[in-house]
Amino acid sequence: MAFSSNMRGALFMSLSMAGFTFNDSIVKLLTGDISVAQVMFLRGVVATLLIFLLARHRKALRPLSVLRDRWIALRVVGETGGTLTFLVGLSHIPLANASAILQALPLAVTMGAAIFLAEPVGWRRWGAILAGFAGVLIIVRPGLEGFSPFSLMIVGTVIFAATRDIATRKVNAAIPSLYLSTVTAAAVAIAGLLLIPPMGGWKPVSASDLALISLAACLLLVGYQFIIMSMREGEISFIAPFRYTGFLWALLLGMAVFGEYPDIYMVTGGLVVIGSGLYTLYRERIKSTAKPATRAPARHSP
Repeated sequence: MAFSSNMRGALFMSLSMAGFTFNDSIVKLLTGDISVAQVMFLRGVVATLLIFLLARHRKALRPLSVLRDRWIALRVVGETGGTLTFLVGLSHIPLANASAILQALPLAVTMGAAIFLAEPVGWRRWGAILAGFAGVLIIVRPGLEGFSPFSLMIVGTVIFAATRDIATRKVNAAIPSLYLSTVTAAAVAIAGLLLIPPMGGWKPVSASDLALISLAACLLLVGYQFIIMSMREGEISFIAPFRYTGFLWALLLGMAVFGEYPDIYMVTGGLVVIGSGLYTLYRERIKSTAKPATRAPARHSP
């Protein structure tokens, strides 16, 4: 039974990463026709509507007074900043490069939790974190031929997303995930709307672009829901490594859709980052199994 639960969790995690990566591919296609701000706004509107309807169906909505929580505000800032920097960077660099840099996110969260939440991190995991960031430098290749300053936007995405995830840990566990997702999606849409004038103004949107935006929003919802479902199945230490299947999807879609073939820097750096992340997960598993089980693990809010 435990094996079956682990496999379901691994499948859900893989489906989540596929949803996110296919969404990224569509967004990259769209930024050739309309501005990043328009993509943020239009995708955000559709995503907000879909998540709101799902949250209402599951009775996950809460009063607006809940939004006074500073950790929710910080989470919204992290998500909005991460979305903006990622979309700007993605529109200028290969999909696989952006995905490879994003694989450093778990390492950044571990480091942030150690610094700001005083969570214990041993020297082995600190070594893995430093190795992972060295892998990011290999991908970004500052000062070398082929360097793109837009790669630094994805590094900014990692910082914003780590801020979001650390803030999420501090949000009251009684607040449902779907409510947080609804608020965040709405904030991203509003930010996109405000950024339209300084980012080139409104451009006509074709019916095909609207269809792609709607599909991207649906894929975003698929990604969010399956990642929540994956965390509720089996052992996290077994399931978490399947997060890196997103990198494989990015490689395949980059080649198939955009004709982007990875170079030695991206492949080497990506493997270093992923290897560091897997080692960190391994050390976390060793640490958790060394402790006596005093209570069942807490389940996430729906």
